[in-house]
Amino acid sequence: MSNQVWLSQLRKNRAIAVIRAPKIEIGEKMAMAVASGGMQLIEITWTSERAAELIAKLRMKLPDCLIGTGTLFNVQQLQDAIAAGAQFLFSPHIDIDMIHAAVAKDVPIIPGALTPTEIVTAWHQGASCVKVFPVQAVGGASYIKSLQAPLGHIPLIPTGGVSLENASEFIQAGAVAVGLSSELFPKQLVAAENWQAITQSASNLMQNLA
Repeated sequence: MSNQVWLSQLRKNRAIAVIRAPKIEIGEKMAMAVASGGMQLIEITWTSERAAELIAKLRMKLPDCLIGTGTLFNVQQLQDAIAAGAQFLFSPHIDIDMIHAAVAKDVPIIPGALTPTEIVTAWHQGASCVKVFPVQAVGGASYIKSLQAPLGHIPLIPTGGVSLENASEFIQAGAVAVGLSSELFPKQLVAAENWQAITQSASNLMQNLA
């Protein structure tokens, strides 16, 4: 998938559901719940149980969605994720070898960065976008806004502090999209398997960002 296609999907959808699944069956239900709410960008963290299997299964079950992965720490994990069918790749850090490996396979990679120096470094190495993480620790949406003057040409995806309530603030501040995890999947709702409530939250989020 080219970077142009990836960026157009980000601008269309504006939000990525980040799933950390303790059990593959739960992860599948979490993904189906947000997809039912209209979310089409779904990240399965590589730390999820049987992540590769779950990614492959969701690629078949949700053909209208883009299924990617995150929490990748090295080139081997990245290559395994691509082999499983991951359509986009997130990492919590900058690893130049990982960026180059993803670029060689034409799979969008979004490394994590925080400072302007880190963001520019990731971009110059070939990152499709840059994940700004953990954004809440450095001022939330106001930090994204303050980066726009010098770095407005770099698409930023803040995570770590984005909520259902403040997601639109990040988009208004200049983020191309946002990533949400525990905010979309509260532990009590997942434990109770209240998928309808999670679907409703996803639907509300997409309406707020439209």
